[in-house]
Amino acid sequence: MQRINYQHLYYFWVVAKHGSISAACEILHLAQPTISAQLAIFESQLGNKVFDRQGRKLILTDTGRMVFHYAEEIFNLGQELTHVLNGRRTERGLRLNIGISDALPKLLAYRLIEPLLRHSEPVQIQCWEDKTERLLNELALHSIDLVLSDVPATPASGTRVFNHFLGESPVALFAAPALAGRYRNDFPRSLNGAPFLLPTHNSALRRSLDLWFDRIGISPVIQAEIEDSGLIKTFGMGGSGLFFSPSAVASAIEQQYRVEQLGLAEGVSERFYIVTAQRKLKHPLMNVILDQAQQGVFGLLDQLSGQT
Repeated sequence: MQRINYQHLYYFWVVAKHGSISAACEILHLAQPTISAQLAIFESQLGNKVFDRQGRKLILTDTGRMVFHYAEEIFNLGQELTHVLNGRRTERGLRLNIGISDALPKLLAYRLIEPLLRHSEPVQIQCWEDKTERLLNELALHSIDLVLSDVPATPASGTRVFNHFLGESPVALFAAPALAGRYRNDFPRSLNGAPFLLPTHNSALRRSLDLWFDRIGISPVIQAEIEDSGLIKTFGMGGSGLFFSPSAVASAIEQQYRVEQLGLAEGVSERFYIVTAQRKLKHPLMNVILDQAQQGVFGLLDQLSGQT
């Protein structure tokens, strides 16, 4: 491959950032044929397409997403240099791009990430939420630095990644006060025929809960199956049904969603991971998350279980 032409890279970056060649024309003050021609040359130099056309839309290819990630770094750094040369103070700080699995409880993700905002050095964090499979693809393209997930990556994912265990939490059952009062007595036998909000069948938690229902002889009435963990809690807050979540964040769930904990689903737990493209956690902010998990979010649970 030839040496990258940074003018072509800049044209590509503007088009990708603003979503269309016509939008880039207004910003760059260039005619559409000029930008189209420069993009064609850029793709020829790379030896790969950076955009796919879907109707009038330009969609980044896998190569395009990877190139855009690096272009963001390059041109944001250039903008920062301009600020410095103009006498404007700037603090670049440490940067971490985090992918968050849509099945991961949002309160748990917050508890893990929040300490980064209190770091001794300036920090820039970007978070993306998506299905774990798509996030692992972005990880392989170096578009993100790590994935927070409720399941470990497997060889079947098709990418060479490494799992770093964060911790494990028992799973508790929650409900709005009216429902909690109705089903609290004689728990868990009282749950037979109770209305439930459950994760979808493609989640590890759902499979564990189905086994738990069978084991204790409970036939739940499934009001809704919801993929997003935050949406389940929102429905639960409205009294639509009982729902499950890690007990590691029980107090925060009760306070934020105004619900009550009925009890634990004995024998059901969730495990959580950092997935990275490297065997060792070299980025200092990744180690902050790991320390928070082991000493904070899950550390207290380990201490309590060791005392029983």
